[in-house]
Amino acid sequence: MERAFQRTQVLTNHLLQSSSPLPSQTLSSNACLSYSPPELSENCAFDVKEMRKLIDGHNLEERDWLFGLMKQSELFNPKVRGGKVFVSPDYNQSMEQQREMTLKRIKYLQERGVFKGWLTEKGEEIEMRKFAGFEVFSIYDHSLFTKLGVHFPMWGGAIQFCGTKHHHDKWLRDTENYSIKGCFAMTELGHGSNIRSLETVTTYDSNTGEFVINTPCESAQKFWIGGAAKHATHTVVFSQLHINGINQGVHAFIVQIRDVDGNICPNIRIADCGHKVGLNGVDNGRIWFDNVRVPRENLLNSVADVSPDGKYLSSIKNPDQRFAAFMAPMTVGRVNIAIGAVYQSKVALAITIRYALTRRAFSLKPNEPEVLLLDYPSHQRRLFPLVAKTYAMSFAANYLKVLYAKRTPQSNKAIHIVSSSFKATFTWNNMQILQECREACGGQGLRTENRVGHLKGEYDVQSTFEGDNFLLMQLVSKALFAEYMAAQKRNKVFKGLGLEHMNKPCPVIPSQLTSTTLRCSQFQMDALCLRERDLLNRFVANVLKCKAKGENTEQAFNSCYELAKDLGRAFSERAIFQTFVEAESTLPAGSLKDVLGTLRSLYASISIEDVSFLRYGYLSVDNGANVRREITKLCNELRPHALALISSFGIPDAFLSPIAFNWIDTNSWSLV
Repeated sequence: MERAFQRTQVLTNHLLQSSSPLPSQTLSSNACLSYSPPELSENCAFDVKEMRKLIDGHNLEERDWLFGLMKQSELFNPKVRGGKVFVSPDYNQSMEQQREMTLKRIKYLQERGVFKGWLTEKGEEIEMRKFAGFEVFSIYDHSLFTKLGVHFPMWGGAIQFCGTKHHHDKWLRDTENYSIKGCFAMTELGHGSNIRSLETVTTYDSNTGEFVINTPCESAQKFWIGGAAKHATHTVVFSQLHINGINQGVHAFIVQIRDVDGNICPNIRIADCGHKVGLNGVDNGRIWFDNVRVPRENLLNSVADVSPDGKYLSSIKNPDQRFAAFMAPMTVGRVNIAIGAVYQSKVALAITIRYALTRRAFSLKPNEPEVLLLDYPSHQRRLFPLVAKTYAMSFAANYLKVLYAKRTPQSNKAIHIVSSSFKATFTWNNMQILQECREACGGQGLRTENRVGHLKGEYDVQSTFEGDNFLLMQLVSKALFAEYMAAQKRNKVFKGLGLEHMNKPCPVIPSQLTSTTLRCSQFQMDALCLRERDLLNRFVANVLKCKAKGENTEQAFNSCYELAKDLGRAFSERAIFQTFVEAESTLPAGSLKDVLGTLRSLYASISIEDVSFLRYGYLSVDNGANVRREITKLCNELRPHALALISSFGIPDAFLSPIAFNWIDTNSWSLV
């Protein structure tokens, strides 16, 4: 009551302009806020350029050249806000306008040689150059990233890897030049993830030497096919191949769907998928095939072929192995999605932390200035773990890109497992980061021009396309189960996928975790390996127990779905952490390595803070509290490096947003 009386008295004196107000309690207006660039007050204790080299990893000059190409063209919608130029798609345009702008941007890039060699050259260098390009595209616009991803790695990649020389000679150069516009007709209305059960049917007519492709029912219509609704001229159709009444499984065929004038080809029907919550610059469509005939040579035949007289030919007799060999090259889609998610996380964090370094809210004491958002421990706790997670994902993405670029037939299985794991983890992390950044920007995070909020809708689809994340984690767990059973059956050690730790004695977590222990990289690795090891043992035991009760293998896996998800996540986080440690080990002693060590400890700590460590008994409640306290300390230690950490992302100012800079001038009346 006394406090309420004092407040009432202050307001009374102010309103009546009393000559004898209570001491130090008069209400007075504050000076107007002004924007001060964080560069004036924030220090940089390490070399930002060297950090960027480490986390981008490759093709820095190529990236900067591409950023420059986009900034200098009106096609990329440059706008002046608060005295700075920003480039970002105009999401207020209609769906049709956004689609046409995406196409024009691709043509602009093609004319300037951006895609030169993307399909007609081979080797690690060209693969890494493509990855760098896609990372830049993902920073600008998800529609541009996705439409190019469908055309080059999906359509073009299918011809490269599933086709043979005559396919390469006929299709790849025109695809690279964008005179052919390709799409990838795999998913159907009735089947998305379960590719082996696709319903489109293809038969062979030996009288004419043609394949006949048919959509036998409505659930077999090709659905969500990027590029099909408006622009694509050709597609790769995935279909069951029936030869002499025998279903030989899913195969791929090249089909022209539009002529040179853009008219839909005979016996093909195409409909638009319509407006979406994001990606409206991509013309997703639905396709029906009404006994469409294509030449025998249009079968992509690197794995299997059909002779002119209608005999099915393949050196791989086992249909499961044949399907695996056929699908192995398609992992590039998951690799691209994973790396794109990392760069969107960088965009969101760069915007949000720059804003938090200039936006103030509330005073802690009377007559003192309001406090910067990032000086609040709660704000640090929200954002710095996400920065650490993004650095960790950057190192893991670099590892994945090199693994793919240097792929061999022997490494295909590892690429499939790691890309599935990282795609699920990175896209889940990205959505968490986008949501937290949206909230951390307050109301400004809702404005489309500030990017953060809008990006949630743009990137939400990544959790399900190229494989639903929950199913991918089950896939990873099944693969680990197979590795475990193979090692047991042959009485051999674990080798590959980072599972060598299974051959060593089981790590033990100390009964009392100190700050020194929690920051030790060996302890961190031991803790993550312990979780993965235990969950793998539990998963195998539970699956075998279910099978002993009479369940078949698939039923047993389904019964253990919760363990499967936890195991998949444990595998992923351990693998990501391993790449972090390896990147850190390449650095000499100094400030750069010191900051990375703090980030590494923060990433490990938030992984160990995960509920699974308590759920399965790896941590006591007291040790769980110790981990939490350590996270708070680590966040506080990273506060002086905030600006340098996000500047190291290497994203030009123009690709961020107005609230990352002078948000007061941006919103001034003169600009209304």
